[in-house]
Amino acid sequence: MQKERLGEDTTAGKVEGLKTLREAAANPSTEKAVEHQREKGKMTARERIETLLDDGTFVELDRYRVHRSNNFGLEENKPLGDGVVTGYGEVNGRKVCVFSQDFTVFGGSLGEVYAQKICKVMDLAISTGCPIIGINDSGGARIQEGVVSLAGYADIFHRNVLASGVIPQISVVMGPCAGGAVYSPAITDFIFMVEETSHMFITGPDVIKSVTGEEVTQEDLGGAATHNTTSGVAHFSAPDEETCLEDVRYLLSFLPENNLESSPSFEAFDDPERMDEDLATLIPDSNNRPYDIREAVRMTVDDGDFFEVMEGWAQNLVVGFARLDGQAIGVVGNQPMVLAGTLDIDASTKGARFVRFCDAFNIPLLTFVDVPGFMPGTDQEWGGIIRHGAKLLYAFSEATVPKMTVITRKAYGGAYDVMCSKHIGADVNVAWPTGEIAVMGASAAVGIIFRRDIADAEDPEERRKELISGYEEQFNNPMVAAEMGYLDDVIDPRETRPYLIKALSMIKTKRPDRPPRKHGNIPL
Repeated sequence: MQKERLGEDTTAGKVEGLKTLREAAANPSTEKAVEHQREKGKMTARERIETLLDDGTFVELDRYRVHRSNNFGLEENKPLGDGVVTGYGEVNGRKVCVFSQDFTVFGGSLGEVYAQKICKVMDLAISTGCPIIGINDSGGARIQEGVVSLAGYADIFHRNVLASGVIPQISVVMGPCAGGAVYSPAITDFIFMVEETSHMFITGPDVIKSVTGEEVTQEDLGGAATHNTTSGVAHFSAPDEETCLEDVRYLLSFLPENNLESSPSFEAFDDPERMDEDLATLIPDSNNRPYDIREAVRMTVDDGDFFEVMEGWAQNLVVGFARLDGQAIGVVGNQPMVLAGTLDIDASTKGARFVRFCDAFNIPLLTFVDVPGFMPGTDQEWGGIIRHGAKLLYAFSEATVPKMTVITRKAYGGAYDVMCSKHIGADVNVAWPTGEIAVMGASAAVGIIFRRDIADAEDPEERRKELISGYEEQFNNPMVAAEMGYLDDVIDPRETRPYLIKALSMIKTKRPDRPPRKHGNIPL
């Protein structure tokens, strides 16, 4: 069929016919369909690729492929490319593979050939060791093709799993993504969404209403705000498609191309010996007053540049990417401004997944600790805080990348152990003079240890204050841990940046020795 489209049986005719074919492949849908796409504030599939990649670097694959279905009249409509654009190119001079679903062709629905195109470019990414970026804008499975469309989804899922921990996988949701289609983005490393136009859900509002009687809009059910603040499914949200794709480019600057490479390093212009005076006064005099842990991060890393991940979900834990003397690192920190920085189910899950990603791709970890413990309550206990909290413990302990920990204030109870302590394999552990390392806070500890003493005192309240003061003097400082070697040093907060840069330079060549195994059994 394609041979017939090439035109006259002469060299010039064939060349001209190829040009016509390429134009047809580049414009497979009607002007009306394209205009409808733009009215929603959405770019076309090709425009998205052009915006994402460096100018002139895109090389398309399989542009002439067409579906093979003869059901329900599809044989009369065989657009070139079959509704998905695939290929490879560069982002900031580094190779990436990409596919972009075209909602203007069959509503972006996935069929047999469509899936084969995606699988082919995924295989290319895995074999050559470069990131794969999937731009999702699809109505789901192509019903007219039946079970082969479901098989196509499964083929993609299987490759997502094979690629996991081998190459970075990024999903950019720029339209509907429903039913089984959502599981491919869910397996990938990062999900980007666009406000108002992105939607992800297993079952849509109409099905939910017919089954449960609930009435909900698409936006409330699976919009960008929902998945970035309530469900924790997505990692980033942007106000428009251009900003979203720019964020994808920026994320890639922190990531290696594959698991055999080190994390990226760039020339640093921020003085490695810089000491920020504001760090000395960041911690409030009262240990119950909050402060923003992101300020500690920004004052420590290069140029104050911190690219936060999952900013709107589980905000009691902060995670994201930064650089130290040009070296890309992953940052984890308790956030005292939200729930006092306690670890709950969501924060534990958020932290564990981020830590495991960094470990898979050789990105060193820097952890800032100010944690009063795990969140108490029946909701947490019945929801499985034991199991979920163990995920974070497991992730930090399993990680073999260089790991540095700074205790800024509270490090209480089991949460002290979990937050990348020396005991679970951190390479460098330091504390600021404001560090408080203890089984629990002074007030609670005194209430347990000296309960009878306080009850028998002439002035119980005065005796309680006296005992709390003594406990704080003995335990609520970092020196006991330093004396035992659980801390490598107690440092002036202003020294944090130069200290960590020297430490990272020392430990980045570490050679971890672990017993051989197929894989561990993380408490999912």
